[in-house]
Amino acid sequence: MTELKGKPVADGIIAASRGKMEQYGVTPVLAIVRVGARPDDLAYERGIIRTFDRADAKVEIRELPEDVSQEDFDKTFDEVNEDPGINAILVMRPLPKTLSAEHAMKTIDPGKDVDLMNPAHMTGILEGKQDAYAPCTAAAVIEILDYYDIPISGKKAAVIGRSLVIGKPVSLLLMNRDATVATCHRKTPDTEGICRDADIVVAAAGRAGMMTADYVRPGQVVIDVGMNLDDNGNLTGDADYDKVSKIVDAITPVPGGVGAVTTSVLLKYTTDNAVRMQK
Repeated sequence: MTELKGKPVADGIIAASRGKMEQYGVTPVLAIVRVGARPDDLAYERGIIRTFDRADAKVEIRELPEDVSQEDFDKTFDEVNEDPGINAILVMRPLPKTLSAEHAMKTIDPGKDVDLMNPAHMTGILEGKQDAYAPCTAAAVIEILDYYDIPISGKKAAVIGRSLVIGKPVSLLLMNRDATVATCHRKTPDTEGICRDADIVVAAAGRAGMMTADYVRPGQVVIDVGMNLDDNGNLTGDADYDKVSKIVDAITPVPGGVGAVTTSVLLKYTTDNAVRMQK
């Protein structure tokens, strides 16, 4: 079994971003808008800060209390959206049920929307444009497959999950690379059988350990996108790693897999925005 570690993939993306920063003389700035202090949000935020620090890029945190009013949330968002010194915006989602992201989704500057908060910006992926931004985690899946020379074209892929952040965009990215894709969700009959039939399985359901040995067979590649916390507060994936890894040919670990690459893709997008905004 090959463990598809994210660090070497991320190192290459970070090095390329540093080179572009030096070439154009820019210091990219990402603004993170976070409501409350959910452990998974904080874990993601810490990973982003570590990645940006490695490239001497900047992260500005706008932390709001969990009981923030809709008016104050929208006001904070507008401030970073209109700030010319901010190159990219990441809103930690999902937001508390008391808040709506509708205003942010409708008004976000397309040039700062590095995680495709506005679904309308997904048009480029739908059209198969090579330079279109994809949500960072979805893009990280493709970066890992490419780095490890795992063929996509002509292969069967199964994606567990259909969110706008991961499931749907990664399905589109795989289709754009000529894979035949089955997108599974809670109403899908025989998800286990569909996954066993696939060459590549992307687990993005957001449920710790839901992908058991019944979902896999020898010869497969599993990309585990899950970032869940177990009862002991440890980060764990959607796949039951101990059992699944003994069966498949290759799998990403959690932590140390997709998450590490996701933050480097975010740096890449922010750097590209900084270069574009300078011109």
